[in-house]
Amino acid sequence: MDFSDAVASGRAQRLFRAREKVTEPGFISHITQRAAGKEPLFLEEIDYLTMLGLLKESAEKFNLRYYALCLMPNHVHLLIEPQERNLAEAMRSIFSRYAAKFNSKYERRGHLFGGPYRQSVCLDSTYLLTASVYIHLNPVRADLIDESNSYRWSSSAVYCRQTPRESFIDPQPVLRLVHEDGATARRKYKQLLLKVQGAAPDNALEQEGAVEKFCTRLSRMFPDLFKTLAGQPDEGNPGLLEITELERRLRELNRNGSRAPESRRAKKYVVEQLLARGYKKTEIAGRLGVSRKTVYNILKA
Repeated sequence: MDFSDAVASGRAQRLFRAREKVTEPGFISHITQRAAGKEPLFLEEIDYLTMLGLLKESAEKFNLRYYALCLMPNHVHLLIEPQERNLAEAMRSIFSRYAAKFNSKYERRGHLFGGPYRQSVCLDSTYLLTASVYIHLNPVRADLIDESNSYRWSSSAVYCRQTPRESFIDPQPVLRLVHEDGATARRKYKQLLLKVQGAAPDNALEQEGAVEKFCTRLSRMFPDLFKTLAGQPDEGNPGLLEITELERRLRELNRNGSRAPESRRAKKYVVEQLLARGYKKTEIAGRLGVSRKTVYNILKA
């Protein structure tokens, strides 16, 4: 199963780790972009404001919907949904224009950003919620502040402020996952951020699957909420398993290790699910504790 299969199935709320850039409109992406090497992206307040200005301008120019963001000293996180097939063009415009302004201001040359932006497509409500929490916890994880709401260069306050203010950031699609009532959702989201600050996630820029692992951790901390959000695939059209259910099946396989026919079928199903999410066969072998050749044999079975 590839991305187009998921689109065709109509399952517009599940997770992919995109190998190639996905530009289809209507899909929410967690975009990350970082500076080259250990270079900074922002040195002064005006630098942050310049990037925010470019993002706000792009919302109208490219018809983008922004749901969360965080500008860190050397990298950027965006939760964004394009309404047209122009996401790559929009990101190229934003980052190239910022790099030109930054290089001109500080009289520097060379690439400011460390390669193409990274993208994970949010096709799962649990992952969408987790991605927003991950984004807002970034300054806490980096020891820049003690509480996410006090960080000026993220959308955390937009989510938690009881009196909403006008912003190009729309927190409603994520807040509605927490509670239908707006005021209650803001309060509960703030409580969620405060509760998980001590369980800050791994660095997604350095560790593959960091957000997925964080999703599993949150599902254990908030079982009722994540049970409500988690959707199961239909019989006869399995689609993609919800991420926490897939992780549960992985743990079960690693624990049991049976060679029975039903176990082999379960392994093949899990391998196919991981492939659909963009995992390489080498990575899958590591997750299952087997060789790459064994993964090939599982798929042939």
